[in-house]
Amino acid sequence: MTILDKKLLDILVCPITKDSLDYNEETNELISISAGLAYPIKDGIPVMLPEEAREL
Repeated sequence: MTILDKKLLDILVCPITKDSLDYNEETNELISISAGLAYPIKDGIPVMLPEEAREL
């Protein structure tokens, strides 16, 4: 599992809603509750593309 830098998490937002994201350590994803999407983190890099996100 990748530990996401707190500073990075503070500046990243959902590309659809522009709301803040929550980090799910178990799934290694960034969660946008408002968009209902989970953005994957691959090789330590958040993939912030809606087409790559999975629906919650």
